Amino acid sequence: MSYTVNCSILLTDLPVLERPAAAKAAGFDAVEFWWPFDTSVPADREVDAFVRAIEDAGVQLTGLNFNAGDMPGGDRGLVSWPARSQEFVDNLDVVAGIGERTGCQAFNALYGNRQEGLDPAAQDELGVENLARAGRAVAGIGGTVLLEPVSGAPAYPLKTAQDALAVLDRVRLAGVHNVKLLADFYHLAVNGDDVGAVIEAHAAEFGHLQIADAPGRHEPGTGELPLRQWIDRSRELGYTGPVGLEYKASQDDPFAWTSSCSTARTGA
Repeated sequence: MSYTVNCSILLTDLPVLERPAAAKAAGFDAVEFWWPFDTSVPADREVDAFVRAIEDAGVQLTGLNFNAGDMPGGDRGLVSWPARSQEFVDNLDVVAGIGERTGCQAFNALYGNRQEGLDPAAQDELGVENLARAGRAVAGIGGTVLLEPVSGAPAYPLKTAQDALAVLDRVRLAGVHNVKLLADFYHLAVNGDDVGAVIEAHAAEFGHLQIADAPGRHEPGTGELPLRQWIDRSRELGYTGPVGLEYKASQDDPFAWTSSCSTARTGA
């Protein structure tokens, strides 16, 4: 099994730029990040330091979020947020540049919360527009834009796989096809989606997988979700990418559960 460590939710006792090396020391060859900067267009020296941390650690960056705003403060993306749409647009070239330098080809665009007083249909129209812009921005490096249903954010409108797929269909109708579903099994399950049915219908088209157990959003094995079964079935049906470890550590060694797996942390 090929795992990629989400260094924005794991290894948080370390400074951000030390986390890729820590993931490598823990036995992983790949990492992913939420947007690791405070602004959509960080200074060149900040970008250089981030890229250098990835390179020096000897890991592959497999996924990067576009700027999603103040995540701890409740923001969940800028894609469909009219007042901050320009920040998202300004972020596109920076993200594509990091992708080109690191070989990263998967870019998660959190859709954005519904904004009070605004027409949801207008927000959706903007969302489709900006996702198409993002797809075009990363197409030149072979990139894919990912769209994710999210739990725990009542104002976030994409709760189920079908919610996200409906938006992606509109983006494809606009002529942009390098957009795919990010299937986070934790979010889908917590939101009440039929994860097994989603896998059966769409696994071959998944752009990325992420996992955490539920309840709790902790390590696999701490909850009730059949994560191994879901991952294996996704593989059988054609998903070939890595599996993102996007959970909150509840133990001193957040990766201890992998010792009971029959495959190596970095195995295919």
